[in-house]
Amino acid sequence: MNIQWYPGHMTKTRRQIEADLKHVDIVVELVDARIPVSSRNPDIDAICAGKPRGIILNRADQADPRMNRAWTDYFKKVLGMEAAALDSKNGSNAGQMMTALVRSALRDEIARWREKGQVGRPVRAMVVGVPNVGKSTFINKVAGRKSAKAGDRPGVTRGKQWVHVDAGLDLLDTPGILWPKFDDEGVGLRLAFTGAVKDEILDTETLGCHLMAYLGAQYPNALLTGYKLPELPEREAGENDIAYGCRLLETAGRRRGFLVSGGEVDTERMANILLDEFRGGKLGRFTLEAPPGIGGADGPVEL
Repeated sequence: MNIQWYPGHMTKTRRQIEADLKHVDIVVELVDARIPVSSRNPDIDAICAGKPRGIILNRADQADPRMNRAWTDYFKKVLGMEAAALDSKNGSNAGQMMTALVRSALRDEIARWREKGQVGRPVRAMVVGVPNVGKSTFINKVAGRKSAKAGDRPGVTRGKQWVHVDAGLDLLDTPGILWPKFDDEGVGLRLAFTGAVKDEILDTETLGCHLMAYLGAQYPNALLTGYKLPELPEREAGENDIAYGCRLLETAGRRRGFLVSGGEVDTERMANILLDEFRGGKLGRFTLEAPPGIGGADGPVEL
Protein backbone atom coordinates (compact mmCIF):
# COMPACT_ATOMS: atom_id res chain seq x y z
CA MET A 1 0.00 0.00 0.00
CA ASN A 2 1.80 3.11 -1.23
CA ILE A 3 0.62 6.09 0.81
CA GLN A 4 2.20 9.33 -0.34
CA TRP A 5 0.82 12.85 -0.10
CA TYR A 6 3.08 15.83 -0.58
CA PRO A 7 1.25 18.54 -2.54
CA GLY A 8 3.18 21.52 -3.83
CA HIS A 9 1.88 23.79 -1.10
CA MET A 10 3.78 21.76 1.51
CA THR A 11 7.10 22.82 0.00
CA LYS A 12 5.91 26.41 0.33
CA THR A 13 4.80 25.73 3.92
CA ARG A 14 8.22 24.40 4.88
CA ARG A 15 9.91 27.52 3.48
CA GLN A 16 7.40 29.70 5.28
CA ILE A 17 8.05 27.98 8.61
CA GLU A 18 11.82 28.34 8.15
CA ALA A 19 11.43 32.05 7.39
CA ASP A 20 9.11 32.70 10.34
CA LEU A 21 11.30 31.02 12.96
CA LYS A 22 13.19 34.25 13.57
CA HIS A 23 9.93 35.89 14.67
CA VAL A 24 9.04 33.37 17.40
CA ASP A 25 10.42 32.38 20.80
CA ILE A 26 9.24 28.77 20.91
CA VAL A 27 7.83 26.08 18.62
CA VAL A 28 4.94 24.02 20.00
CA GLU A 29 4.24 20.84 18.07
CA LEU A 30 0.84 19.17 18.21
CA VAL A 31 0.81 15.39 17.85
CA ASP A 32 -2.04 12.89 17.88
CA ALA A 33 -2.00 11.18 21.29
CA ARG A 34 -3.03 7.91 19.62
CA ILE A 35 0.07 7.89 17.38
CA PRO A 36 2.65 10.19 19.00
CA VAL A 37 5.52 8.96 16.79
CA SER A 38 3.78 8.62 13.44
CA SER A 39 2.15 12.04 13.81
CA ARG A 40 5.48 13.79 14.42
CA ASN A 41 7.03 15.15 11.25
CA PRO A 42 10.71 14.12 11.49
CA ASP A 43 11.65 17.20 9.46
CA ILE A 44 10.42 19.51 12.23
CA ASP A 45 13.39 18.66 14.47
CA ALA A 46 15.78 19.73 11.72
CA ILE A 47 13.78 22.78 10.67
CA CYS A 48 13.38 24.05 14.24
CA ALA A 49 16.82 23.11 15.58
CA GLY A 50 17.97 25.59 18.20
CA LYS A 51 14.49 26.77 19.17
CA PRO A 52 12.89 25.85 22.51
CA ARG A 53 10.27 23.16 21.94
CA GLY A 54 7.03 21.97 23.45
CA ILE A 55 4.73 19.03 22.69
CA ILE A 56 0.94 18.89 23.01
CA LEU A 57 -0.58 15.40 22.93
CA ASN A 58 -3.88 16.32 21.31
CA ARG A 59 -7.03 14.17 21.29
CA ALA A 60 -5.89 12.66 24.56
CA ASP A 61 -9.52 11.80 25.33
CA GLN A 62 -9.39 9.23 22.49
CA ALA A 63 -6.12 7.68 23.69
CA ASP A 64 -5.38 5.29 26.54
CA PRO A 65 -4.89 7.44 29.69
CA ARG A 66 -2.06 5.17 30.88
CA MET A 67 -0.20 5.74 27.64
CA ASN A 68 -0.87 9.49 27.74
CA ARG A 69 1.06 9.61 31.00
CA ALA A 70 3.81 7.40 29.60
CA TRP A 71 4.24 9.57 26.50
CA THR A 72 4.19 12.83 28.46
CA ASP A 73 6.95 11.48 30.71
CA TYR A 74 8.91 10.29 27.67
CA PHE A 75 8.88 13.67 25.94
CA LYS A 76 9.85 15.45 29.15
CA LYS A 77 12.46 13.10 30.59
CA VAL A 78 13.96 11.54 27.45
CA LEU A 79 13.63 14.24 24.80
CA GLY A 80 13.82 17.21 27.17
CA MET A 81 10.67 18.93 25.87
CA GLU A 82 7.86 20.40 27.92
CA ALA A 83 4.78 18.25 27.23
CA ALA A 84 1.09 18.10 28.11
CA ALA A 85 -1.92 15.98 27.12
CA LEU A 86 -5.12 17.70 26.03
CA ASP A 87 -8.54 17.19 24.52
CA SER A 88 -8.61 20.46 22.58
CA LYS A 89 -12.23 20.07 21.43
CA ASN A 90 -13.64 19.98 24.95
CA GLY A 91 -10.67 21.08 27.05
CA SER A 92 -11.61 24.26 28.86
CA ASN A 93 -8.11 24.54 30.32
CA ALA A 94 -6.30 24.84 26.97
CA GLY A 95 -5.31 28.45 27.62
CA GLN A 96 -3.86 27.80 31.06
CA MET A 97 -2.09 24.67 29.81
CA MET A 98 -0.49 26.47 26.88
CA THR A 99 0.61 29.42 29.01
CA ALA A 100 2.11 27.11 31.63
CA LEU A 101 3.90 25.03 28.98
CA VAL A 102 5.55 27.94 27.14
CA ARG A 103 6.49 29.77 30.34
CA SER A 104 8.07 26.63 31.78
CA ALA A 105 10.01 26.00 28.57
CA LEU A 106 11.15 29.64 28.42
CA ARG A 107 11.69 30.30 32.12
CA ASP A 108 15.36 31.25 31.66
CA GLU A 109 14.63 33.42 28.61
CA ILE A 110 11.79 35.22 30.40
CA ALA A 111 14.12 35.90 33.34
CA ARG A 112 16.62 37.51 30.93
CA TRP A 113 13.87 39.66 29.44
CA ARG A 114 13.04 40.96 32.91
CA GLU A 115 16.69 41.71 33.60
CA LYS A 116 16.74 43.80 30.43
CA GLY A 117 13.61 45.66 31.47
CA GLN A 118 11.40 43.92 28.91
CA VAL A 119 8.61 43.41 31.43
CA GLY A 120 5.34 42.38 29.82
CA ARG A 121 6.93 41.25 26.56
CA PRO A 122 4.55 38.66 25.06
CA VAL A 123 5.77 35.17 24.25
CA ARG A 124 5.48 34.44 20.53
CA ALA A 125 4.83 30.75 19.88
CA MET A 126 4.63 28.95 16.53
CA VAL A 127 2.19 26.01 16.43
CA VAL A 128 3.15 23.25 13.99
CA GLY A 129 2.00 19.73 13.17
CA VAL A 130 0.87 17.34 10.48
CA PRO A 131 -2.45 17.96 8.66
CA ASN A 132 -5.66 17.40 10.60
CA VAL A 133 -3.95 17.03 13.97
CA GLY A 134 -6.17 19.80 15.38
CA LYS A 135 -3.93 22.88 15.41
CA SER A 136 -6.60 25.42 14.52
CA THR A 137 -9.14 23.97 16.96
CA PHE A 138 -6.47 24.02 19.66
CA ILE A 139 -5.58 27.65 18.95
CA ASN A 140 -9.26 28.63 19.06
CA LYS A 141 -9.56 26.99 22.48
CA VAL A 142 -6.43 28.72 23.75
CA ALA A 143 -7.65 32.09 22.47
CA GLY A 144 -11.18 31.49 23.72
CA ARG A 145 -12.73 32.45 20.42
CA LYS A 146 -12.95 31.28 16.83
CA SER A 147 -9.86 32.93 15.41
CA ALA A 148 -8.21 30.28 13.25
CA LYS A 149 -9.86 28.26 10.50
CA ALA A 150 -10.68 24.75 11.65
CA GLY A 151 -11.94 21.67 9.85
CA ASP A 152 -12.13 17.91 10.10
CA ARG A 153 -10.05 17.32 7.01
CA PRO A 154 -6.38 17.94 6.22
CA GLY A 155 -5.38 21.07 4.35
CA VAL A 156 -7.87 23.59 5.80
CA THR A 157 -5.27 26.09 7.01
CA ARG A 158 -3.43 27.57 4.05
CA GLY A 159 -1.59 30.76 5.06
CA LYS A 160 0.07 31.79 8.30
CA GLN A 161 -2.21 33.36 10.89
CA TRP A 162 -1.18 35.34 13.97
CA VAL A 163 -3.62 35.00 16.86
CA HIS A 164 -3.40 37.35 19.85
CA VAL A 165 -4.32 35.40 22.98
CA ASP A 166 -3.63 38.00 25.66
CA ALA A 167 -0.95 40.46 26.74
CA GLY A 168 1.43 37.60 27.46
CA LEU A 169 0.99 35.29 24.47
CA ASP A 170 0.73 35.46 20.68
CA LEU A 171 0.36 32.32 18.56
CA LEU A 172 1.35 31.73 14.94
CA ASP A 173 -0.84 29.10 13.27
CA THR A 174 0.74 27.29 10.32
CA PRO A 175 -0.60 24.90 7.67
CA GLY A 176 -0.12 21.19 8.29
CA ILE A 177 3.03 19.74 6.77
CA LEU A 178 3.90 16.14 5.95
CA TRP A 179 7.28 14.86 4.85
CA PRO A 180 7.99 13.81 1.26
CA LYS A 181 8.15 10.05 1.79
CA PHE A 182 6.97 7.51 4.34
CA ASP A 183 9.85 5.06 4.65
CA ASP A 184 7.82 2.91 7.03
CA GLU A 185 4.49 1.73 5.60
CA GLY A 186 3.17 1.45 9.14
CA VAL A 187 3.62 5.20 9.66
CA GLY A 188 1.61 5.94 6.54
CA LEU A 189 -1.13 3.55 7.61
CA ARG A 190 -1.41 5.00 11.12
CA LEU A 191 -1.62 8.52 9.69
CA ALA A 192 -4.33 7.32 7.32
CA PHE A 193 -6.24 5.62 10.15
CA THR A 194 -6.46 8.94 12.01
CA GLY A 195 -7.29 11.05 8.93
CA ALA A 196 -4.00 12.93 8.54
CA VAL A 197 -3.95 12.14 4.80
CA LYS A 198 -6.92 12.62 2.52
CA ASP A 199 -9.16 9.59 2.16
CA GLU A 200 -9.55 10.28 -1.56
CA ILE A 201 -5.99 9.14 -2.27
CA LEU A 202 -6.44 5.78 -0.55
CA ASP A 203 -8.31 2.56 -1.21
CA THR A 204 -10.77 2.69 1.68
CA GLU A 205 -11.47 -1.05 1.78
CA THR A 206 -7.76 -1.90 1.90
CA LEU A 207 -7.26 0.64 4.68
CA GLY A 208 -10.22 -0.82 6.55
CA CYS A 209 -8.74 -4.32 6.26
CA HIS A 210 -5.43 -3.11 7.69
CA LEU A 211 -7.16 -1.37 10.60
CA MET A 212 -9.33 -4.42 11.30
CA ALA A 213 -6.25 -6.63 11.33
CA TYR A 214 -4.57 -4.37 13.87
CA LEU A 215 -7.62 -4.07 16.11
CA GLY A 216 -8.26 -7.79 15.90
CA ALA A 217 -4.73 -8.51 17.10
CA GLN A 218 -4.33 -5.74 19.71
CA TYR A 219 -7.86 -4.77 20.78
CA PRO A 220 -10.18 -7.74 20.14
CA ASN A 221 -12.56 -6.79 22.94
CA ALA A 222 -13.24 -3.44 21.27
CA LEU A 223 -14.40 -5.23 18.12
CA LEU A 224 -16.50 -7.74 20.06
CA THR A 225 -18.23 -4.93 21.96
CA GLY A 226 -18.44 -2.38 19.16
CA TYR A 227 -19.90 -4.74 16.59
CA LYS A 228 -21.76 -7.06 19.00
CA LEU A 229 -19.87 -10.12 17.83
CA PRO A 230 -20.12 -13.34 19.88
CA GLU A 231 -16.50 -14.10 18.95
CA LEU A 232 -13.89 -13.22 16.38
CA PRO A 233 -13.32 -15.67 13.54
CA GLU A 234 -10.18 -17.74 13.94
CA ARG A 235 -7.29 -17.28 11.54
CA GLU A 236 -7.11 -19.84 8.80
CA ALA A 237 -3.88 -21.76 8.19
CA GLY A 238 -1.38 -19.58 6.33
CA GLU A 239 -3.70 -16.54 6.38
CA ASN A 240 -1.79 -13.25 6.42
CA ASP A 241 -2.77 -10.10 8.32
CA ILE A 242 -4.49 -8.30 5.45
CA ALA A 243 -6.55 -11.35 4.48
CA TYR A 244 -7.63 -11.84 8.09
CA GLY A 245 -8.45 -8.15 8.42
CA CYS A 246 -10.67 -8.36 5.33
CA ARG A 247 -12.54 -11.29 6.87
CA LEU A 248 -13.03 -9.29 10.07
CA LEU A 249 -14.31 -6.35 8.01
CA GLU A 250 -16.78 -8.65 6.25
CA THR A 251 -17.87 -10.20 9.55
CA ALA A 252 -18.57 -6.79 11.08
CA GLY A 253 -20.38 -5.63 7.96
CA ARG A 254 -22.61 -8.69 7.95
CA ARG A 255 -23.39 -8.13 11.62
CA ARG A 256 -24.38 -4.53 10.86
CA GLY A 257 -26.59 -5.71 7.99
CA PHE A 258 -24.62 -3.96 5.25
CA LEU A 259 -25.70 -6.37 2.52
CA VAL A 260 -26.10 -5.91 -1.21
CA SER A 261 -27.79 -8.08 -3.84
CA GLY A 262 -26.89 -11.74 -3.56
CA GLY A 263 -26.27 -11.45 0.17
CA GLU A 264 -22.72 -10.13 -0.22
CA VAL A 265 -21.37 -7.63 2.30
CA ASP A 266 -20.89 -4.02 1.24
CA THR A 267 -17.31 -3.90 2.54
CA GLU A 268 -16.69 -0.39 1.24
CA ARG A 269 -19.53 0.93 3.37
CA MET A 270 -18.28 -1.06 6.35
CA ALA A 271 -14.76 0.30 5.88
CA ASN A 272 -16.05 3.88 5.88
CA ILE A 273 -18.09 3.19 9.03
CA LEU A 274 -15.08 1.59 10.73
CA LEU A 275 -12.86 4.60 9.98
CA ASP A 276 -15.52 7.07 11.13
CA GLU A 277 -16.09 5.18 14.38
CA PHE A 278 -12.38 4.76 15.04
CA ARG A 279 -11.65 8.44 14.41
CA GLY A 280 -14.63 9.53 16.46
CA GLY A 281 -13.64 7.45 19.48
CA LYS A 282 -16.83 5.37 19.31
CA LEU A 283 -15.00 2.02 19.53
CA GLY A 284 -12.92 2.88 22.60
CA ARG A 285 -9.70 4.64 23.56
CA PHE A 286 -6.64 3.41 21.71
CA THR A 287 -2.95 4.20 21.65
CA LEU A 288 -1.32 2.51 18.67
CA GLU A 289 2.29 3.26 19.63
CA ALA A 290 4.25 2.94 22.87
CA PRO A 291 7.35 4.84 24.05
CA PRO A 292 10.64 2.97 23.73
CA GLY A 293 11.08 0.59 26.63
CA ILE A 294 7.36 0.03 27.14
CA GLY A 295 5.85 -3.19 25.86
CA GLY A 296 2.80 -1.51 24.33
CA ALA A 297 -0.79 -0.80 25.23
CA ASP A 298 -2.45 -3.61 27.15
CA GLY A 299 -5.75 -2.94 25.41
CA PRO A 300 -8.27 -0.16 25.07
CA VAL A 301 -9.82 1.66 27.98
CA GLU A 302 -13.43 1.31 26.94
CA LEU A 303 -15.63 4.41 26.86
